[in-house]
Amino acid sequence: MITNPEDKKEQVALDRYREAAAEFVGGSVPPLMSGHWFLKRDQTVADRTWTDVGIVLAWMTKHYEADPPFTRPDGRRAYGGLDFKLEYAADVLPRGVDVSWVYYTPAGAIFSLCVVCCPNRFHPGIPCPLPPT
Repeated sequence: MITNPEDKKEQVALDRYREAAAEFVGGSVPPLMSGHWFLKRDQTVADRTWTDVGIVLAWMTKHYEADPPFTRPDGRRAYGGLDFKLEYAADVLPRGVDVSWVYYTPAGAIFSLCVVCCPNRFHPGIPCPLPPT
């Protein structure tokens, strides 16, 4: 039995944390850290698991071109261009560094794309949900 009010507060906080952690795994809230996508196992599918960086870059390009970033009213770019993004991704992905692209589209929606390396160098304790073969 908990008699100390501070212990009750701690228990309420711990219970809420456990509830939120369980909701996160199956919910639509994105993770704060890219490697935590691997905790959302229901979003893992074979056609989004690659070992060839060229295929990853083509997938990223396809989504970027389907939903490009908005252009500022003065006609200048608001974000780095696709060439720069692809050059960076091609450099870091083979070294195990995750890549995220986030920007606003002309319609005002947020576009978010994340490629997470597996095994993840920053979250080695989280196993690959669908290890490449």
